[in-house]
Amino acid sequence: MTSTAPHLIAPSLLAADFARLGEEVAAIESAGADWLHLDVMDGHFVPNISFGPAVVQALRPHSRLPFDVHLMIEPVDPYLEAFAKAGADHITIHAEAGPHLHRSLQAIRALGVKAGVSLCPATPPEALSQVLDMVDLILVMSVNPGFGGQKFLHGQVGKIRTLREMINKTGRQIRLAVDGGIDTETAPVAVAAGADVLIAGSAVYGRDDYAAAIRALRSA
Repeated sequence: MTSTAPHLIAPSLLAADFARLGEEVAAIESAGADWLHLDVMDGHFVPNISFGPAVVQALRPHSRLPFDVHLMIEPVDPYLEAFAKAGADHITIHAEAGPHLHRSLQAIRALGVKAGVSLCPATPPEALSQVLDMVDLILVMSVNPGFGGQKFLHGQVGKIRTLREMINKTGRQIRLAVDGGIDTETAPVAVAAGADVLIAGSAVYGRDDYAAAIRALRSA
């Protein structure tokens, strides 16, 4: 079941050239991206380390795109305010990263930013049944989080489809994003299942022509 909302392309900064982050952010906006996806990893919740709120704040003047900040960290609550102040437009947390998901989502909304929740591959969609009234975005991880360049897990397609059905029943405008192994072959699979935000790392930043890469994902 597909979404009626416009489909958005959100390149993942994790695949960018970290020696030129300001330029990479500006370039992706010029290339026609809709959002910028920023993966924050702590080496604890996931087996990798990326960057923190200081980097988000430093990048904010380089783009007018919505900053979609994905916090793969545990605990998450102590850092929500710092990322909101740094310039996040959306803050997505993991359902698996703390015992009080509802409270954490309340805290995000109280900061004046959009609230998102992400599910790792092993987490069933029903884990979100009690917080659908709290979220603006649901992010399905179609790889195990922590590293870019992984293969799309086709077993997540059923989860995407179920979440789209759950969203439609609420009558709310909740974005459904997919992150992990998204390229011109897997993008139509995710969209057909109901995704309306495609997060792509190497499929955009791994190409010489960012604009052509984004157009290819849209046409796919």
